[in-house]
Amino acid sequence: MYVWARMARMIATASSRGPYVMGGESRLAFRCLPTDIDYNVHLNNARYMMLADLGRIDIFLRSGLLRLARKKAWAPMMGGLQSVYVREIRLWRCFEVVSSIESWEGTQVIGKHRFVLDSGETAALIMTNAGIYDRANRRFVDMGEVVAALETSVQPRPLTEPERLFMTSHRRLRDLAKAGD
Repeated sequence: MYVWARMARMIATASSRGPYVMGGESRLAFRCLPTDIDYNVHLNNARYMMLADLGRIDIFLRSGLLRLARKKAWAPMMGGLQSVYVREIRLWRCFEVVSSIESWEGTQVIGKHRFVLDSGETAALIMTNAGIYDRANRRFVDMGEVVAALETSVQPRPLTEPERLFMTSHRRLRDLAKAGD
């Protein structure tokens, strides 16, 4: 089942998982298929990113963000990510992608995707940095405005030390990329 079939399944089952509440988790179950593996017969690194995308889309769909983004001509956009792999996901192994919005500062949102084996062990962790881009006004939207537009009153929690280090590293790497232009 390639990405489109997995996405169709995620969309079709979204209502059964209920609305996404900020601070909660999205849990999507998968099995490592032959189309997912590399020559080491385990989930290839690109597939981790694609499955994390599905976790984010599930959050966007169930939180109402996709509907709001269409209405306001906003676009959720990835800024970057960092991933670590600690255990392999072998062919035919069942696992879950557990996705969450961790916190935010200004226009930047930190997300987390844990790949959890059927044994309960974490196989990989991906931290993401993203934002909501307002195409009409050519700016990133402050997350306080997004939260208010979603008609919720959740507040961001202070960033943890690993999250702050991730944001600093992301900012420096972004500056490096821009300097290369």
